[in-house]
Amino acid sequence: MKKIVVVGGGAGGLELVTKLANSLGKKRQAEIILVDKSRTHVWKPLLHEVAAGVIDKFSDGVDYRMHAVKHHYRFELGEVSCIRAESRTITLLALHDDEGEQILPEREIRYDYLVMAVGSKSNDFGTPGVSEHCFFLDSLAQAERFHKALLNQLLKINNDATDDRVLHVAIVGGGATGTELAAQLYHVANLARAYGMPEMSSRRIKVSIIEADKRILPALPERIANSARSALVKLGVEVLEETRVASAAKNGFQTTEGKHIQADLLVWAAGVKAPDFLTQLQLFETNRANQILVKPSLQSTCFDNILAVGDCCGFKQADNTWVPPRAQSAHQMAAVACKNLVNLIKGRELASFQYRDYGSLVHLSRYSTVGSLMGALSNNSMFIEGRLAKLVYLSLYNMHQFAIHGYLRGIIVLLSRKLGNIVGMRLKLH
Repeated sequence: MKKIVVVGGGAGGLELVTKLANSLGKKRQAEIILVDKSRTHVWKPLLHEVAAGVIDKFSDGVDYRMHAVKHHYRFELGEVSCIRAESRTITLLALHDDEGEQILPEREIRYDYLVMAVGSKSNDFGTPGVSEHCFFLDSLAQAERFHKALLNQLLKINNDATDDRVLHVAIVGGGATGTELAAQLYHVANLARAYGMPEMSSRRIKVSIIEADKRILPALPERIANSARSALVKLGVEVLEETRVASAAKNGFQTTEGKHIQADLLVWAAGVKAPDFLTQLQLFETNRANQILVKPSLQSTCFDNILAVGDCCGFKQADNTWVPPRAQSAHQMAAVACKNLVNLIKGRELASFQYRDYGSLVHLSRYSTVGSLMGALSNNSMFIEGRLAKLVYLSLYNMHQFAIHGYLRGIIVLLSRKLGNIVGMRLKLH
């Protein structure tokens, strides 16, 4: 029996494992193994909501081990330290608890086909002080770390009798993550009043978005960016465009022009790259973003039995642009990778990946949702906002739930989430 190992349980990795398990694993035509260093999956576009505390990993996350039992694959908790292409094995680091006691020893897993789906991490571009003083939103653990720090700061402000004391949050990066987090923070500041912090409100928080480009949301159409900027400014967000950060310190950022931007909480959301270990392995051809270069079949350019999907996949399109590191890219890659892994096992011709941009959406908490939808039969886009945009935004999350749970279970999960939102707390306090 062939053994397929997928490293990384993000949007692309978990969808791929589910598809493979339901097609090959269920029929015992292949053994499917998922490896991830986290126990829980949360859809990455929702990590800023975990950070703000408006969703909970227990209600919105997926436990890998439970999911594996239901979907005919095996889950291995661990972090990859080595890939040996000649012997077709990967090595997982030993797992330790918080006290340093070993839980699992170093392990070796053999594969016939390996899929790298390790996602991406924030790129600090070597800016001094960023790694020491900034919060990142690359993973569930990091989002939860920011949430705890945010709660502590809200308690401080609420307890301060001085009415003009304000919580300053500075976010470097005016992409979707930065803009959506900024809006959520104002929503959370208002929610806190109903949860034991009567002195807290949105007037006691100031958020600054620092963007090096000419405008926020530089990868999206200008009309979307302008609409999002208007909504953010109306909330009270300070939008600093064409502003570059020279360094970070405990109390804020220093710009290249010498301006100090004060902050109690510093967030870095400016650009992403694939994990550094992909280049350190010296196995693959990689680009400047550390992404594994692939053929049209999504096979790596160095090994036909190693594929890459999602943010760590470097796929150059016909116009010489790279497929963007977005959830819809990972979703599309997972479908083609699944088809090609089945074709490899059955000796069939491989399919070629072609990225289709279906548009972009930015959800600014309860205040606004804006975006564009790409026409299916043309290259034109349609601008949408308000309730229609929010409905489309939610449908993207719903599609992910259906992909990893199936339609019946997916509907049950969505209904339980809806019920939880009605009867549960709207702000996570721990």
